[in-house]
Amino acid sequence: MIRPTVEHLAEIDTNGHIGIVATPGTIASHSYDIEIAKMCPGYRLTSHACPMWVPLVENGQLDNPGTDYFVRKDLDAVMREDEEIDTLILGCTHYPLLVPVIRRHLPEYVRILTQGSIVAPSLIDYLRRHPEMDMRLSPGRQDMACRITYMTTDLPERFDAIASTFMGAQVRSRRVTL
Repeated sequence: MIRPTVEHLAEIDTNGHIGIVATPGTIASHSYDIEIAKMCPGYRLTSHACPMWVPLVENGQLDNPGTDYFVRKDLDAVMREDEEIDTLILGCTHYPLLVPVIRRHLPEYVRILTQGSIVAPSLIDYLRRHPEMDMRLSPGRQDMACRITYMTTDLPERFDAIASTFMGAQVRSRRVTL
């Protein structure tokens, strides 16, 4: 997720002031800092952990006063640290669901980069260049429709609601015990 996002960052027009919002674990790992330093030397990175965003998304709280409060608070902190940020990386797969709220609290000129819209085309390109990997990941596939089974250790109804939001289509899961 990180490398394709940073490769994309290196290709776009930016002033070199980059913000990143992510989970505390991602921020603590310094993974983006390391990759950006390698691929975009001289860029200034402002990282900020947003511990409340994932629970908000996972509980279906995508746009309400509480969500608005936490998103505004975190983005204000990022922009106070570097007012010249012109690109914000959403460093968690949950965060694109908050884009309407995020957009409200950023200056118009700040570009928002979401990982999914970058990583998916990168993966497709990789699999086209490496058909042997594509076949290993999809054994016996010859333009067959694949079947997806969703299993969860959580309550299926809860999982289904969250997964349906992410997938943009109805998801039905079954509960399993590990």
